[in-house]
Amino acid sequence: MAIASINPATGEAIKRFDPHTDGEIESALDRAVSAFKKHRHSSFAERAAKLRHAAETLEKGHEHFARIITSEMGKLLRGSIDEIEKCARGCRFYAEHGEEFLSEQVISSNAGRSYVRYEPLGAVLAIMPWNFPFWQVFRFAAPALMAGNVGLLKHASNVPQCALAIEKICRDAGFDPGVFQTLLIENEAVEKIIRDPRVKAVTLTGSERAGSAV
Repeated sequence: MAIASINPATGEAIKRFDPHTDGEIESALDRAVSAFKKHRHSSFAERAAKLRHAAETLEKGHEHFARIITSEMGKLLRGSIDEIEKCARGCRFYAEHGEEFLSEQVISSNAGRSYVRYEPLGAVLAIMPWNFPFWQVFRFAAPALMAGNVGLLKHASNVPQCALAIEKICRDAGFDPGVFQTLLIENEAVEKIIRDPRVKAVTLTGSERAGSAV
């Protein structure tokens, strides 16, 4: 069954997408693992520069991206522009503060030397809703990528163009292919991906029912 982008104001089908096949999902998971091996060893400065580039892209194209939001889920254009601008601020915030948040912390203990160190996990699957289709993704993606993780996005089925636009923003910002990928899949395909050992964490914004299912 095709994943459709439908204008809620007119009922017009703007665009339809074929869901990713099992083979395409496998390839995406393999790319995520491969990308993580490199991305985890990149410096905070390198990651921050890419997040700043993403912020610039969001700011320069704020009306373009806002119109995608409005056409897919019906939010007033002014609200969509505000959402895009908030995403840009989020990217800049983690670019500026991420290294500090993740710095090694020396702690007191009975040992000769004790410390807390934050290590990236790997591929994180994000299951996100339609109501803030850019912000809900960037509030996960900015800190996750800054921390050295890679992202897999399963967005709400009514906002596929938003999902693909976000992937392109990350690619255009300089992140390697595989660091952030959109999976165009139905809900039924999610369980298999969650169970896949290549996926190390899941983040969800949704209903109690969705959370319970995950």
